[in-house]
Amino acid sequence: MARITKADIISTIAEKTDTQKVVTTRVVDAFIEEVTAQLAQKNEVAFTGFGTFSTSDRAARQGVNPATGEKIQIAATTVPKFKAGKALKDAVKA
Repeated sequence: MARITKADIISTIAEKTDTQKVVTTRVVDAFIEEVTAQLAQKNEVAFTGFGTFSTSDRAARQGVNPATGEKIQIAATTVPKFKAGKALKDAVKA
């Protein structure tokens, strides 16, 4: 299993679309910024067949510091989620 970086994805997309890497980089960065902005507003971002980006609220809870065993309070937070679409699930299964 290989680790693919953002630069690898940009290079591949630039080759497939016959565009310059600098242009592809701007498009990928704009995509990431827009998805992030929509999630910050608690909107869902759906790509049919690929998946849906959304957010989930986690309630405050009590945890334990593993180093000391001391009980600590973990604050409530909002976290990003991704649910894979059917086409993506089917492609990964194969």
